[in-house]
Amino acid sequence: MLSKDTVKKTMNNLPDSFTLDELIDQLIFVERVESGIKQADNKKTVSNEDVKSIIEKWSS
Repeated sequence: MLSKDTVKKTMNNLPDSFTLDELIDQLIFVERVESGIKQADNKKTVSNEDVKSIIEKWSS
């Protein structure tokens, strides 16, 4: 969930004129980044090595 402050900061980073779609795209991006940071903080990530191992199994 985004805070009003985050929405305001996102809007302030947009040009003076923008479409609603551009605003929504930016807000979705910010929300997903914040979610990813929280997941990383909670150790709910997958290492590069584990991903490489998983991908290698696909081609076997």
